[in-house]
Order: sequence, then structure tokens, then C-alpha cells
Amino acid sequence: MRAKRAASAALLGVASLALTAPIATAADSQASSPVFSVTPSTVSPGGRVTLSASGCNTTSTASSGVFNTVSISPGSSATVTVDLSARPGAQYSVQFNCPGQGTGSFNLTITGGRSTPTISTTSTAPAGVRGGLGGSIGGLNAGELALGTALVVIAATGTIFVVRRRAEGRRH
Repeated sequence: MRAKRAASAALLGVASLALTAPIATAADSQASSPVFSVTPSTVSPGGRVTLSASGCNTTSTASSGVFNTVSISPGSSATVTVDLSARPGAQYSVQFNCPGQGTGSFNLTITGGRSTPTISTTSTAPAGVRGGLGGSIGGLNAGELALGTALVVIAATGTIFVVRRRAEGRRH
């Protein structure tokens, strides 16, 4: 009889460990990737464009043939001025690079006419709190994972022990 108890407890422990492994893998695979944007996507020569790389944890860069390479701090955006020599009707590629997290590319369309030229490149402050997972994806700690698995196994084993013990007491 004790062999059956030990076997069922071991089987329950292995099953609970197997059920917790996919959960840990799913939590680790939800790493965020940056979202790049160019606003507006159509501008006249000499016009201003706002570039952002939300979700990038490091300083990212944006470059194009119609403006100088600009750095974008995490959580902010950058405004650049399109060169006056940009050809109306042409499309220029804007390349984003977020080191270690990804790259992106957007087309910037140049319209006819000219805007009032401005030569400054500015960086704006973050615009509010970014909602998200609240720190629940901070990295997988092996010690915490092992402790959580051990607690699940102990709770399941204790439950089985109590239920089986009560069932044995009721037999006549």
C-alpha cells in the first residue's frame, strides 16, 4: 500500500512540474519589441517630422537621405527638419535601429512646395506613463522558479496525503 502512495505522490509531483514549465516559457517569450513611427508620413521640403521608437530600452537612431542621423532617447521622440533639397514626389526611406531589440524602416513621401525652413533638431520629454505589464516580465529567476515549483509539489502532495488518509479511515 505504501508503494502505491509513493508512486502516486511521485507521479503528481512530476505532473505538476511538467505543467509549470510551459508557463515559465510563455512568460519569458513575451519580450517587447520596439514600435517605430514617423509623423507625418508626407511632408514638404523644409518641413518637420517627428520620429519615435517606443518600447526601445536603449538610445535608438533614425537616419534618412533627407535629414541627418538623429538619436532618440528611451521614452521620448525627436523632431527633425527635412532638407530643402528633397525632391517633391519622391519617397525616402527612414531607417530605425534599436540596438539589441530590432530595426525598422518607413517611407517618407515628399510633397510639392516648400515650408518655412528650420534648422534645429530637438528632443522632447516623455509624454506620460506607458502602461504595460507592471514589471511582471523582468527576467526569469531560476531560484524563484524552483521555489514556486517546490511549493506547488508540496501543496499537491499534502492534499493527496490528507484526502487518502481520510478515505482510509472511512473504510470498514
